[in-house]
Amino acid sequence: MNKSYQVPSNTASYWKNTSPLPAFPQLTQDINVDIAIVGAGITGITTAYLLRKQGLKVALIEADTILSGTTEYTTAKITAQHGLIYDELIQHFGEDKAKLYYEAAMDAKQLITDTIVKHNIACEFSNEDAYIYTNSDKEMDKMRNEYKAYQKLSIEGELVDQIPLNIPVKKALVMKNQAQFHPLLYLKHLVETMVEDGVEIYEHTTATDITYNAKPMVQTKGKQNITCEKVVIASHYPFKDGSGFYFSRMYPERSYLIAVTTNKKFPGGMYINAEQPTRTIRATMDKGEEVWLIGGERHKTGHEKETVDHHIELEKFANNTFGIKEYKYRWSAQDLTTLDNMPYIGPLTKHEPNTLVATGYRKWGMTSGTVAAMIISDTIMNKGNRFASLFGPSRFDFDPDVKNFIKNNIHVAKHMVKGKLDIPSDKIDELEKDDAVIVRENGKRIGVYQDEQGNINRLDTTCPHMKCEVNWNKNEKTWDCPCHGSRFSKDGKVVEGPAKQALKGV
Repeated sequence: MNKSYQVPSNTASYWKNTSPLPAFPQLTQDINVDIAIVGAGITGITTAYLLRKQGLKVALIEADTILSGTTEYTTAKITAQHGLIYDELIQHFGEDKAKLYYEAAMDAKQLITDTIVKHNIACEFSNEDAYIYTNSDKEMDKMRNEYKAYQKLSIEGELVDQIPLNIPVKKALVMKNQAQFHPLLYLKHLVETMVEDGVEIYEHTTATDITYNAKPMVQTKGKQNITCEKVVIASHYPFKDGSGFYFSRMYPERSYLIAVTTNKKFPGGMYINAEQPTRTIRATMDKGEEVWLIGGERHKTGHEKETVDHHIELEKFANNTFGIKEYKYRWSAQDLTTLDNMPYIGPLTKHEPNTLVATGYRKWGMTSGTVAAMIISDTIMNKGNRFASLFGPSRFDFDPDVKNFIKNNIHVAKHMVKGKLDIPSDKIDELEKDDAVIVRENGKRIGVYQDEQGNINRLDTTCPHMKCEVNWNKNEKTWDCPCHGSRFSKDGKVVEGPAKQALKGV
């Protein structure tokens, strides 16, 4: 590939680099509030904003810093076009529920739009048409069936032969009146607004458990407790399972994005293809310059060592299709998918109505995270919400849940056994700086990391969640679990759950 540009050395997102965020203190004492929210991404922040407007006393805690999780790494499309999903939803759940799914996403778009207008938020918001396109004959029947689903559900859309973007297509399905924005600029304003209104935010405050006495109490790693009326778990992967077996009802995937400039003019719209590998395309403005965001290349977490290859594939696609002038950013995201492709939003279990959870957005977190905030805030205020039963976590329909449950957990068992029996081929004497190898010593699987100064850190590669064996992610310098998606920093600290404890040193 002929390059006249530099590849970014770090994996920071465009959103984070263009939106300085306020800092908040760590929780250092016990507190009492009406609502404790765990996780400061789009779900947690929007929920806190909505509940404070209702007069409730709210505390929002974050294990890292606000907006440092999946929300930071989004494509930031505000759309109800979540792939070729509506024909599938009609088949599995019927037209009424499929219609509710669409209307929930559109209500979320309306809430975001209304909030932006109300507060006059400058966040690169624009209304756009959304397109699913294909270049594969194998996808043509799916495209036609999806268009029929649009017609059944009264979704404003068309099946077309061309799209504004100058790439080859055989068919495309357009959904009208969707949108895009800069999520961190939007959520930063919500944070500033609700802090002025009395919401308490605490960073570097990790929730470890919830106990139930007269009231729920969130326990933290620092030994401080938050006593409250209700708890909202918006921590991406639920930090408390509560016998809901969420780890067995979702699977984690990584996906990748790059941000580039080209000599071409972006025609507007938001695009995603129907086939694999996925290619998602949109644009934004950075200091008056048009920046193209190109993503895709999904795979299950912890299954690949050379994850940099996925950024390379996106780079090849961008350069060959549009011509890269400057390669500005590259980053990746982790997303969770449920057994039936619909998020889990509502009570953690049937027996824990005072703990509400939101998870499993399947890469569509801007709308689904906002839907979750609307449902959860209405539930807490006893208002009732017409979408609540659709997304309730305790649902378990036979098709496709049972089939996917069996498939997902056979996959987990396979990787658990494989990790215990594999014989690593890595050698310590071949270890480079800022890299890691996996070796066996006295029958034990050991991860060995060498930092830039030549210091060696040795870790037990057994994931503390359910004892699977983690693998080294060379591109992002993390230890990733192939079973349930826990991720750890190079020195073993938890980056992403469900694991709560760090990898053990050796």
